Amino acid sequence: QVQLVESGGGLVQAGVSLRLSCAASGRAASGRTFSGYAMGWFRQAPGKEREFVAAISRSAGNSGYGASVKGRFTISRDNAKNTVYLQMTSLKPEDTAVYYCAAALSFYSTNYYIAHSDYAYWGQGTQVTVSS
Repeated sequence: QVQLVESGGGLVQAGVSLRLSCAASGRAASGRTFSGYAMGWFRQAPGKEREFVAAISRSAGNSGYGASVKGRFTISRDNAKNTVYLQMTSLKPEDTAVYYCAAALSFYSTNYYIAHSDYAYWGQGTQVTVSS
């Protein structure tokens, strides 16, 4: 079983930066470890559906972003540390949400995934609140 634990959330003012981390541990029944998974970040605000934020391939060579965060957020990963990061800059009140880290089993090192249905493992989430 793969466990994901997010950290780094908090209450911040608009315009500042924040970095979220997601530490992975364990392995799936297939034996795959962190480097065998594409990783993603999603968020969910009260009363809204879960929204794709960013995703990164196993090799970290490819990444993708949701339209609302493109140019402000950057996803990265350190396979040696089993950790994926989300660097958020120029935060806005509309970025307020619970942010979830997720792992998708990926056979191709260059693929990343934007649909939440592609992800098999999820963290518990970390709250990010941006005040105006």
